[in-house]
Amino acid sequence: MSEGRKVRAIVSAASRPGLPRHVKLRHDAARGSWTILAPERVFTPDAIAVAVLKLCDATRTVEDIAQELSGTYNAPPDRIRADITAMLQELADKGVVQV
Repeated sequence: MSEGRKVRAIVSAASRPGLPRHVKLRHDAARGSWTILAPERVFTPDAIAVAVLKLCDATRTVEDIAQELSGTYNAPPDRIRADITAMLQELADKGVVQV
């Protein structure tokens, strides 16, 4: 591996995702929507992404989050785990979530 090359973090069921200090999840009362504020970038997550991100506290695992959301959305945990793993991987690749 060459110097300066960034290693891709891989999200798994055992990962403990959290938002880096420079990334904020904020509710925009004027627009009635949530935003993810990152340096020089703004993301507008959908309602399910917000539910996942609110649980990303760097202490819960992806598996813990899937189990919790399984009850909330009355869906199988393995299906939720697959969906949130893909979403968190995409956000990790953008530097919005750390694992």
